[in-house]
Amino acid sequence: MDIETFRDYCLAKKATSEGFPFGPDTLVLKVGGKMFALTGLDSETFTVNLKCDPDRAIELREQYPEVQPGYHMNKAHWNTVDFEGALDSRLLRELIDHSYNLVVASLKKADRAALGL
Repeated sequence: MDIETFRDYCLAKKATSEGFPFGPDTLVLKVGGKMFALTGLDSETFTVNLKCDPDRAIELREQYPEVQPGYHMNKAHWNTVDFEGALDSRLLRELIDHSYNLVVASLKKADRAALGL
């Protein structure tokens, strides 16, 4: 999955916004004002930080060398995923969906309702 496909996939999700709160080289995708994905635009390789359930994060890291503890993030809750590695697009979409869904679930019920989620 290339960066344009990644961005389009994320922005197609309900109530998603993009921004550059950490500077012009870091694309951040949010739902309800909370991050669910971020990527450096100036990196040599295309990697994405994605939120993940802590137990699942450990399993993914053990199973796939492309999944590492989140770079500059809480390593219990975030993974850095190599999007140029051997992971297929189906799994990459599943990891994006998982991150998005975790963040949506963490929003207050009223906020989810206001966003139509």
